[in-house]
Amino acid sequence: MQTARNIAIIMLLALAVAFVPGGDAAANTILNLLAMAFLATIAWFVYVFYRERKLTVDTLRDSRKAILYGALGLICLCIAATDQFTEWGGGAMVGWIVLLAVAVFAIVAVWREATTYS
Repeated sequence: MQTARNIAIIMLLALAVAFVPGGDAAANTILNLLAMAFLATIAWFVYVFYRERKLTVDTLRDSRKAILYGALGLICLCIAATDQFTEWGGGAMVGWIVLLAVAVFAIVAVWREATTYS
C-alpha cells in the first residue's frame, strides 16, 4: 500500500511539472538548487579533509603538490564543463570520463605515496 501511495505522489508531481504553467521552470529551479547543495557538500568535504590532513599535505614535495592541486583543478574544470561535454557527443563524454579517471588516479597515487612508509 505504501508503494502505491509513493507512486501516486510521484505521478502527481510529474503531472504538475508537465501541465501546470511554469512547472518546467520550477522543476529546473529545484534541480539547480539540489545541484548547488551537492557541490557545496563536496566543497565542505574537501575543506574538512584538507584541514584534518594539513601536515601531510604540507610535507609533500612541490612536484607532488603540483600534481595534487592540478588534479583537483582538473576535476573542478570537468564538473564546470559537464554541459559542454554532453553537447559535443559520445566521444567527448568518453574524454570527460577519461579526464576524471586520470585526475582521481593522480590524487590516489599522490596520497598513497604520502601515507606509506619507505
